[in-house]
Amino acid sequence: MYTSHLYETDFYAWTQEQVSLLKTQEWEQLDTVNLIEEIETLGRRERQELRNRLGVLLGHLLKWQFQPEKRSNSWLGTIREQRIQIKLLMQDSPSLKPYLDEVFFSVYELGLALAIRGTQLGEQVFPEICPYTLDQTLNPKFLPNSNQVYEQGE
Repeated sequence: MYTSHLYETDFYAWTQEQVSLLKTQEWEQLDTVNLIEEIETLGRRERQELRNRLGVLLGHLLKWQFQPEKRSNSWLGTIREQRIQIKLLMQDSPSLKPYLDEVFFSVYELGLALAIRGTQLGEQVFPEICPYTLDQTLNPKFLPNSNQVYEQGE
């Protein structure tokens, strides 16, 4: 089939052809095997992005808590950006909310690895399990072990 060959040789052209076939409801001409695969891949990418952003956020919260003498606007900016990006992801795909709850504590390992690499502190310095709740982690005003609650714009 031509569309299947196009999928292998010019992915962008294949996507445009599939869109055109969908719009004109030419169901028999669709490359359904590859179309299904691509849609499944899109869903996996959303989940992966959520895990990655949450891992970066947790890593920076750990760095903030366990290396207070090196706190910087850069760390604060990363914390803020990841929270915003996660919020936007959740707005775009609210069905990811249960997945966020499901992977929160397992993603802690990603954050822990980032914090260990970024601080050069030993693994024994950090808690084995995540010391923050999901609500704290996503709360734009939460910073661990700060004397005050962070207010945006300060």
